[in-house]
This record gives sequence, C-alpha cells and structure tokens, in this order.
Amino acid sequence: MIELKTDTSIDAMHAAGQVVAQALSAVRKAAAVGVSLLELDEVARDVLRAAGATSPFLGYRPHFAPTPFPAVICASVNDAIVHGIPTGYRLRDGDLVSIDCGAELDGWAGDSALSFVVGEPRAADLRLVETAERALAAGIAAAVPGNRMGDLAHAIGSVCRAAGYGIPDGFGGHGIGRRMHEDPPVPNEGRPGRGLRLRPGMVLAIEPMLIGGGTDGYHAAPDGWTLCTDDGSRAAHAEHTVAITEAGPRILTER
Repeated sequence: MIELKTDTSIDAMHAAGQVVAQALSAVRKAAAVGVSLLELDEVARDVLRAAGATSPFLGYRPHFAPTPFPAVICASVNDAIVHGIPTGYRLRDGDLVSIDCGAELDGWAGDSALSFVVGEPRAADLRLVETAERALAAGIAAAVPGNRMGDLAHAIGSVCRAAGYGIPDGFGGHGIGRRMHEDPPVPNEGRPGRGLRLRPGMVLAIEPMLIGGGTDGYHAAPDGWTLCTDDGSRAAHAEHTVAITEAGPRILTER
C-alpha cells in the first residue's frame, strides 16, 4: 500500500532528511587516509544524537540478513556495492567509498547516500562517481506527476548503460515515510511508459547503484550483508529522498 503524504508530512520528512544530509556531510569531511570505518560511524552517530534523531539502520534485519545491522551507516569500499558494515578497516589512499545513512525524526524517515574517493583519485573512479550522480539526477528529474515508474527507472538505467556500467539486478530504491522501506519499489532500470503512475504525495528514495566493470553480477560477502561485484570492479552508489509534488520533485535530503 502506498501512502500519499500531505504537505505537512513532507515538511516533517524534510526535517529528517536534513539530519541525514548533515550526517553525510560530517562523515565526508571526516573521511581521510587512516580513518577507520567505525570512526566514521561514530561521526554519524554524534550528528543523529545531537539532532534528537534515531537510526533506522541500527538493528534493522530484513529477511536476507543473518544478523541485525550493527551500525548507523553503511560503509561500502571499492568492490562493495551497498550494505557494507563499518569495521576497523582504515581507509587507504585511493579508496572509493560509498556511505549510506538514514534518520528518523518525529516519526518520519530520511535516507540518502553518496560516493567519493579518499586521497588521490583514479580518473576511472571519478567518472564512476560522477555517473552515479548523473543517474540520480536523471531519476529525480523524471519523478513528476503523470510519469510512470518505468520512466523514472529508464532515466536512471539509460545513464548507467550509456556509460558502460553494470546495474545489480533486484536492488534499487523504495518508498519511504514513517518507515524507511515502504511501497513502491523503485527499480534502476525499466521501460518507459510502463508501471505505476507517479502521483503528488509519493515520497521515494531514489538510489542508482553502478558496477564499474560493466557486468551485472554480484554476491553477498561472508558477513551476509555486504553486496560485492562478481568481477572485482569498483562500485558507486548515490541516493536522495525525493517528494513528488505538483511543482516538481522536491529533494528532502539535499546537502
């Protein structure tokens, strides 16, 4: 069931989204060679705590997970696509890092992610990150009343495929509201003119995931959470929480 949000609810979600934006900005600023992923998780915890927000990630356990998620961010490095568990791993020069973070504030959720390179970047990694952001922007631009979900998914997938990147099948975005994961699912590839019609009041977490090697294969790491590329290539992930309104898409997690 899809819950259409009122303007008041969307404003409340914007407040939650801004906590997420602050947490991601703080983590990005703290990320440097030698800093551990656990230290980055603590940075995000501090931001949530200061805002009076809680984490929808911490303790979350979907059907596929062997254990509850132990952190407030997902920290995915290099060939990890999404859902990386923060560990004592210390960032190295040239690492490609994706950070995903959520917040719940006054009963409403926000969810966002960004990817970046620590230290001296490779040109290929910068292109991968930039394409993820372009794919996200294309999906957001298609999130308008009257379009269909296939239009949004096609916009994302077209950017990814044109750049020669793979897309992990079965993983994408989702509706969001009082819970982090709500209907409808938001795929990263689709056929224009097909699927659910987009309506004002829908709020979606739009999140392209790109595999740099061009193949679509992935597998779960031994921790049961982290998804890694089959070919060992690097991956990037970008995400915003977006409200569909009569005036156009409204980004609730804009940094």
